[in-house]
Amino acid sequence: MDVIQAIVLGLVQGLTEFLPISSSAHLLIVPKLAGWGDPGAAFTAVIQLGTMLAVLIYFWRDIVRITWTWLRSLWTPELRGDLDARMGWYIGLGTIPIGVAGLLFKDAIEGPARNLWLNAAMLIVFGLLLLVADQWGRKKKEIADLGMRDGLIVGAWQMLPLIPGASRSGSTMTGAMFLGYTREAAARYSFLLSIPAVILSGLFELRHVGDGGGPPVAPTLIATVVSFVVGYASIAWLLRYVARHSTIIFVAYRVFAGAFLLTLLALGVVQS
Repeated sequence: MDVIQAIVLGLVQGLTEFLPISSSAHLLIVPKLAGWGDPGAAFTAVIQLGTMLAVLIYFWRDIVRITWTWLRSLWTPELRGDLDARMGWYIGLGTIPIGVAGLLFKDAIEGPARNLWLNAAMLIVFGLLLLVADQWGRKKKEIADLGMRDGLIVGAWQMLPLIPGASRSGSTMTGAMFLGYTREAAARYSFLLSIPAVILSGLFELRHVGDGGGPPVAPTLIATVVSFVVGYASIAWLLRYVARHSTIIFVAYRVFAGAFLLTLLALGVVQS
């Protein structure tokens, strides 16, 4: 992987991580279309640390407040009903499903799940699910209405993007909107819920950077920095956008991209 490829993949990661269109699928598709090699699951997980740093900086006030209130609530019973204390539990417990699934199905995630036929189908199917949730969800609940049940259900939806094409942000937003949350509340909780899972995944795969079968150090670092800068802008844009618009633009893109990829695969232009 050279510097140009690293910059392009960093841009792709930053643009697609927070939009509900699947960054992992795009990090598979773009190299295939460009005639490059598969950057690998380890590269994908590590450069997500760049976009996760963008989340940490963008939401730092929320993160500090949630963490501090949750810690205080461990020995101060009257704080346990506070939203920030409850959010600490919801985010932590909501991370367990994806952590367990990631360890149990690690080999499948790094191998068969990276099949482009499957990824194209996931783009379409989960795009249509997002449309259904957006159109028929009640969209009345806000973050303050979040409870343990809803937090765990959305956490379970976060397992699905272990298959590229589902989209982590798209899946969790879909799950939240099916439960009746507004688009903005769904997006905000999706970002906060992603923090432990993405950081742990990235740190777990960091050991492969620079080894014989892993991604090279310099390009991975470049891609991570680029993904941070672009990712920060993507967060700000998406939160403003979903507060005023439906997700139909993302659904249309997902269906078109999935159908286009299936066509290329069927014609033999791209090999899975």
